[in-house]
Amino acid sequence: MPRPTPAQITYGSATVVFSTLAMLLLSQTSSGFGIAVIAVAALALGLFVAVAFPVPRAGSRRPRVPRERAPLPAEPRLSETSVHG
Repeated sequence: MPRPTPAQITYGSATVVFSTLAMLLLSQTSSGFGIAVIAVAALALGLFVAVAFPVPRAGSRRPRVPRERAPLPAEPRLSETSVHG
């Protein structure tokens, strides 16, 4: 199993914190059981967000295609530049 990226950890942690706060404020629970249920639900949601966040894969990059260069101007030939004398 690949390691989570820093972005996945950040998004998952932020989801846990904000969803816990939101559910505690909205439910206004004060029982230990209610707080435990909310904490488990927030952890599950944070795990889902972290796993669902797209992970860059090693082979998923587009192959680099070299850009075409403009043709160089033709250099004058030696016979054209020599002075006939």
